[in-house]
Amino acid sequence: MQKVKTILLSKSVFENNDEQAELLRAELRKNHICLVNVMSSPGSGKTTLLVALINALKQSFDIGVMQADIDSDKDAVTVAEKTGVRSVQLHTGGMCHLDAGMTRQGLSALGDGLDLIFLENVGNLVCPAEYDTGATVNMVILSVPEGNDKPLKYPLVFEKCELAVISKTDTLPYFDFDMDECKKYIRARNAGAAVIPVSAKTGENTAELVNWFRQKLSER
Repeated sequence: MQKVKTILLSKSVFENNDEQAELLRAELRKNHICLVNVMSSPGSGKTTLLVALINALKQSFDIGVMQADIDSDKDAVTVAEKTGVRSVQLHTGGMCHLDAGMTRQGLSALGDGLDLIFLENVGNLVCPAEYDTGATVNMVILSVPEGNDKPLKYPLVFEKCELAVISKTDTLPYFDFDMDECKKYIRARNAGAAVIPVSAKTGENTAELVNWFRQKLSER
């Protein structure tokens, strides 16, 4: 089993998280680094999707991953073993979100020389949306088994996202999920968000998702 560094995060010492998030974001953009804050519910398939995405992009870009969880380094080890990219595990000490100060601690542990960094936030659709991590891109993943009404129930995370991925589309035959309704609900919350349905298992539409990131990285 490949070992990964585990970082036990301390509570942010910054009184104004929004100011520190803007400062971090400006530093990232100055250094042409794309930091993607990935938000989703537990079980949405975000680690599997990230593995597929990283493997499609790693020949063109230097990529790192920060995995945030209350405990365990399973996801960080999985990503490291299946992609070979730099991966660190962030333990939040019971907190259900990351903020800019915590993100900065993780970036320091991950190291320099990266073009694209995925920050897999703690799994839930509420708390992570309430704290600005300083990321340059906010991405939300909604899986088919969760139901198409989540943008109505958890509006903030969809309002803040630049990219909404509908995952596990290979399960559509087994769930009462209306794709058109889901897209409508997302766009009612955020008309400018890109919405891409994918299946990491079958590869459906993953090329479209990869191309979205290639375009985003070309704009750095």
